[in-house]
Amino acid sequence: MRFTWIVVLVISLAVSSIEAVVIDGAWVKPVTTFSIVARDPETGELGVAVQSHWFSVGSTVPWVRAGVGAVATQSLTDVTYGPLGLDLMQAGKSAEQALKGLIESDMHPEWRQVGMIDAKGNRAAHTGKQCIREAGHVIGEDFVVMANLMEKNTVWQAMADAYKNSAGDLAERMLTALDAAQKEGGDIRGRQSAAMIIVRGKSTGVDYKDRIIDLRVEDNPAPLVELRRLVTLNRAYVLMNDGDERMTQRDTKGALQAYARAMELAPEVTEIRYWVALTMFSEGMQNDALKIFHDVFEKEPLWVEVTKRLPAAGLLLNDAGQLSRILEAAPESLRGK
Repeated sequence: MRFTWIVVLVISLAVSSIEAVVIDGAWVKPVTTFSIVARDPETGELGVAVQSHWFSVGSTVPWVRAGVGAVATQSLTDVTYGPLGLDLMQAGKSAEQALKGLIESDMHPEWRQVGMIDAKGNRAAHTGKQCIREAGHVIGEDFVVMANLMEKNTVWQAMADAYKNSAGDLAERMLTALDAAQKEGGDIRGRQSAAMIIVRGKSTGVDYKDRIIDLRVEDNPAPLVELRRLVTLNRAYVLMNDGDERMTQRDTKGALQAYARAMELAPEVTEIRYWVALTMFSEGMQNDALKIFHDVFEKEPLWVEVTKRLPAAGLLLNDAGQLSRILEAAPESLRGK
């Protein structure tokens, strides 16, 4: 005779220190949360974004594969819905077929909440009848929003409305949906972590190259604020890399525009300014580069020592004249140290 049992010590979902519950001898995480899975119909990009009052929600809920689909698995979570759902969609199943098959093979679908979208834009969602209220989902055009253990039963509709009426790229639109959920009351327990993954619409065949955004806020009193900051910072680094690529293609104008935008998005990040200056100096734009070096060295003198180490690493011509010229941009007290 099979017994379904739950460890009493960890059943109180209001306590953030709980680790898991045991169902039929298997550990499952009570990752009650709100999330969105979505596809950008113009670029084909696929993504998942999520916030929860649970530590490191990004390690459990979001699963995305370029050219295949996206899955969010939550509530009393069976994490295998993520990788198995992606495998089924990669094998040719639609999001609906993949989710249906997994639910039918699950001994406890009543505790699951899962959303899926495939690369063709097919969507599917399931909210089990025993998900902790308030719980529900909305299936929209190229997206699914879901929530459980919410303060109000209006959260998921607020997310759907916000996403449909939003503008910008996929990251911005998903952030808008999460913000709407929190504004509507969000998780009744509060906030702790958040995550976002976005991949290309078509796979390059190399997983890390497929990931456009892969960000996690593990433990923070305002995880959505921090996630938005990280998304902005990610954009700055992407622009810096784009500038470098344009330099290799001799597109100086495009490179400078990318660099300027990167520094505008993250003015507080001295390192971005430093590497931009180094690239510009190496490409012959020395006067403009020296102005940036001067600002960098005054703000963070440690970059003077970094610069001295670059020739030996092959990142700056081993030319005493070039090195001296860069160091002249530093405060005099630091040049000879």
